[in-house]
Amino acid sequence: MGKIIAFTNKKGGVGKTTTAVNMAAYCAEAGKKVLLVDIDSQGNATTALGFLKSGLKKSVYNVLIEDDTAEANILPTQVPGLDMLPANVDLSGAEVEIVYKRNRERLLKNALDKIKADYDYIFIDCPPSLGVLTINAWVASDSIIIPLQGEYFALEGVSQLMNTISLVRQHLNPNLQIEGVVITMYDGRALISRQITAEIKKFFKSKLYEIIIPRNIRLAEAPSHGKPVMLHDPKCIGARAYKALTDEFLANQNTK
Repeated sequence: MGKIIAFTNKKGGVGKTTTAVNMAAYCAEAGKKVLLVDIDSQGNATTALGFLKSGLKKSVYNVLIEDDTAEANILPTQVPGLDMLPANVDLSGAEVEIVYKRNRERLLKNALDKIKADYDYIFIDCPPSLGVLTINAWVASDSIIIPLQGEYFALEGVSQLMNTISLVRQHLNPNLQIEGVVITMYDGRALISRQITAEIKKFFKSKLYEIIIPRNIRLAEAPSHGKPVMLHDPKCIGARAYKALTDEFLANQNTK
């Protein structure tokens, strides 16, 4: 049986999609069968793996709104072992349409449960909000990975995020766990980055991954080429960091 993990943060621009895409790619490279699900209406994870959103007939929208199967909408990617359940332009209206669906918080869970056994890991790239799409992801998931930017406002909104996770545990998914917290876009030259990292470590303690993701131009430009960084520039510092983070993640799985 596979494990479903949501990548989430209520703030945008913190490296959430970059982390989901690149950890998915490196897990596949490590021999795992991985599905990446894009439920962010911006569709950045879809674009980052080389798909043109406007041209997609298959998407997660068909699964959530039209009751199509997940299996019928999954596409193979350029990374062997990594599949994609993409987002397209239709998803932008899904937040409103889902409100009128029965069991609206469990739509994604019901779809993914049918294919969970086909994958080692299913990663979900969530929207930068705490709306019904994100709640769907959390209800479907076994755990959550939280990317936090290594900058001044990193902890802003974390309390609200943790409170919402607590509510989902109480009412919808009692088994939901925090898988880990990863610091992204880190500038080790800045004193404030080191101070914020120390604060994050005090807050999350053992949940914080040891590997920190630095700011890196090659990492930032990879999505514009429609590739994970391992295919764009595997030797750059960003690629090496995500490879090491994925190794740490997989090693942790063996101890659980």
